[in-house]
Amino acid sequence: MKILVSGSSGFVGQALVHSLLGSGHVVCRLLRPGSSPLPGARENRLGGIPVRWNPATGELHGIAAGAEAVVHLAGASIASGRWNPQRKAQLLTSRIFTTRNLVNAISRLEPRPKILVSASAVGYYGSRGDEELTESSPPGADFLAGVCQAWEAEAVCAEGFGMRAAQLRFGMILGRHGGALARMLPPFRMGLGGRLGSGRQWVPWLTLEEAVSIICFVLETNDASGPINAVSPAPVRNTEFTSALAHALHRPAFLPVPALALRLTLGEMARPLLLASQRVIPSRLSVLGYRFLHPELPAALATALSPSGSQ
Repeated sequence: MKILVSGSSGFVGQALVHSLLGSGHVVCRLLRPGSSPLPGARENRLGGIPVRWNPATGELHGIAAGAEAVVHLAGASIASGRWNPQRKAQLLTSRIFTTRNLVNAISRLEPRPKILVSASAVGYYGSRGDEELTESSPPGADFLAGVCQAWEAEAVCAEGFGMRAAQLRFGMILGRHGGALARMLPPFRMGLGGRLGSGRQWVPWLTLEEAVSIICFVLETNDASGPINAVSPAPVRNTEFTSALAHALHRPAFLPVPALALRLTLGEMARPLLLASQRVIPSRLSVLGYRFLHPELPAALATALSPSGSQ
């Protein structure tokens, strides 16, 4: 299969490209203006075929023609920098307009791709306490929930061009060299880890390997469309998560971080990213017959912390 991938140099994107190439697919990595891969640059070492595209205009190089599928992972990092008005605007526009222009660009390809798999996040649900959240649950009302709603709405437009469209609502993705886990490892390795806030908030998670596996499953499963919760079937409370991480690192976890300290340090994003409670259940994946690689947290952390877990 010929597959276009945006965000291919990111945390999930690199692992996905590696997996797709290993399975014999032809991978076209969508590169923005200014990201010209020089000889020996990381973009070249990722493999695949570099394809020029301009997210601002939707311009897409002709080599993309013949692609059967598109995986859209591009978007400004939610956790990089405080959420001032300028940053919030960037987070929103980097998802809305990039997705809109990509959908329009691939709709002009002949033949058109058959499927668009687009990233989203469990932030769609907001903070919901102990409520079990499935794909049919209503959205939240905070900033991040609004971003996810608008993001998904643009991806759904691919259906109007006859494409199957799936929006993957990812939980916290566990891998040694990226995402939230990479930021947590230094303090935990020093024995300075502990629960965040009350520790009672539910944490939806999955390993990097699982995230890649779910993307591949959705690409190959004709009935996989619409919103899909990309999380493990066993969400845990923050207290359990931090305890399991400390145990995996053979370190204590007795230094809690008060919610007030997180809010003072991180501002508005502390609540949706670290203090929100989201008991998300992967109902659609279960119905579709997906078999989880790492359904339980202890084994998942062991995988994520191993050298191969970062691939």
